[in-house]
Amino acid sequence: MTHAGTTEGLPSFSHGVHPEEHKGATESLPIERMPFVSHYVLPLAQHIGRPSKCIVRPGQHVQRGERIADPNGFVSTALHAPVTGTVEAVELRPHPNGKLAESIVIAIDAFASQEMQEPQKPEGGAGGPNGSSRIDGFVRRVQEAGIVGLGGAAFPSHVKLQVPEGKKVTTVVLNGCECEPYLTCDHRVMLEDADKVVRGMRLIMQQLGAAHGYIGVERNKSDAIETLRAALSQNDSQNDSQKGSIEIIALQVKYPQGAEKMLIDAVLHERVPAGGLPLDLEIVVHNVATASAIADMVENDTPLIERVITVTGDGVRRPANVVVPLGTPIAAVLEHCGGLKPEARQVILGGPMMGVAQKELDVPVVKGTSGILALTQPQRVVGEQPCIRCGRCLDACPMFLNPARLAQLVRNERAEGLLSHHVMSCFECASCSFVCPSHIPLVHLIRVGKAMARKVAVP
Repeated sequence: MTHAGTTEGLPSFSHGVHPEEHKGATESLPIERMPFVSHYVLPLAQHIGRPSKCIVRPGQHVQRGERIADPNGFVSTALHAPVTGTVEAVELRPHPNGKLAESIVIAIDAFASQEMQEPQKPEGGAGGPNGSSRIDGFVRRVQEAGIVGLGGAAFPSHVKLQVPEGKKVTTVVLNGCECEPYLTCDHRVMLEDADKVVRGMRLIMQQLGAAHGYIGVERNKSDAIETLRAALSQNDSQNDSQKGSIEIIALQVKYPQGAEKMLIDAVLHERVPAGGLPLDLEIVVHNVATASAIADMVENDTPLIERVITVTGDGVRRPANVVVPLGTPIAAVLEHCGGLKPEARQVILGGPMMGVAQKELDVPVVKGTSGILALTQPQRVVGEQPCIRCGRCLDACPMFLNPARLAQLVRNERAEGLLSHHVMSCFECASCSFVCPSHIPLVHLIRVGKAMARKVAVP
């Protein structure tokens, strides 16, 4: 376990772990563009909340950027065609989460221009009959553009931009930590689109009426810190009338510092209460790539139809940071990067701590896909041993939970005990599993326990 550079004296949060970073293969590689492929698969479920509602039919011709699915309620977003082509099917297809999901399959028109079409204007309330006509106009635009949190969780961004009645926001925090090992896509966005990140931050602050803004970046990305500071200085000099101060904060290198509660603790030295939200402290957190996407929406009327991902690991021939149209099969992305090495044994979407191992390679890139990690040695190759009650999982847990005790309660099927031990406060960062000398699948057991607890809490 290591972390790069000298970070003593820099702010951070309590507990956490220091996995090997493994970012050297891609952190200096500029973002490249993925060529178009023949078919795209767009699951309607690409975000937290209700899946989008399909509005196209098989045989229909669609333009790149055209809306193909509407929001299906407030906590839901629109979905757009990543290419110009023909809807081949609307059917169940494999999803990166391991399940089958209703998906729109588009066959590209190889002879058509892949230029973006003129954006559609939303009609009526967001989400049609299930939406709310009282949503702020800017919030509706973000929802109709299909923008979600691009750090991996894919929470609909517009929800955080609509301040509930009786609440206010004084502070916006952007997450530029990218604390997951191997991943460097956010790092490259901060380097190559720093001005867009700052402009997106300004738009978010303006929408929320926030007077203070902070961008938290771990010290191992010192070039991104300096680039953002230069972009901020230039932006301020060109726009003297802009309200609200923004500060770039260098943070210690620690996992899981990118989690919003940990980031708030590190940057502002405030703790979100158990069961609470950052909004309870008048704070809203977004990802740096999300801010860039919001700026792109406002300035270019661009919906979210592609994203930057990191392709890396010792099992892929050519690591890279790539702009990939949503719906691209991960097999095609790996082929673009030279393909898998013969000794590759595992492919994970996301990072090694919170990513999901895949059983097949025909699943698509979705809005929450931050990386494709190919490994020659699968995670957790050592067999599970009995718990030795060492307490390392307690020292690692950033939420001050007792993972070993939670695992025991799961195995004994004690759902009420799980609730009393705050199992729902776990955000599945896997720090406990990482440090466990007995190789107990703690985070997996806790996921099972959360499902058990939900059945008790909501009969």
